[in-house]
Amino acid sequence: QVQLVESGGGLVQSGGSLRLSCAGSGYTLFTYAMAWFRHARGQEREFVAAISWSGDNTKYGDSVKGRFTISRDMAKNTVYLQMSSLKPEDTADYYCAADSLGIVGTHSYEYASWGQGTRVTVSS
Repeated sequence: QVQLVESGGGLVQSGGSLRLSCAGSGYTLFTYAMAWFRHARGQEREFVAAISWSGDNTKYGDSVKGRFTISRDMAKNTVYLQMSSLKPEDTADYYCAADSLGIVGTHSYEYASWGQGTRVTVSS
């Protein structure tokens, strides 16, 4: 099973930007669909963004459309989440997930491999 490690989280002011990275190891992510989910305290896990293995199919949650961009670098076996115009309500633990079947899903149960998460805190 592929191992995923997220990085790039931290504290940022409202309106600022952050880029999260998710590095895969153990297996190449070439055929995997990848996604980002987030979990804020007291709330359910929320779909953020997903990308196909080729990168030509992306999906976004309604709350981040137009502000977040998901991308991937095959050579680096890494997926990114560029977050802009951050809001306090974006504060959460962000998790990277992978699906070996290549299905670009928006539900957490569609992804078998998960990272440990990286915390993003947006101050007002």
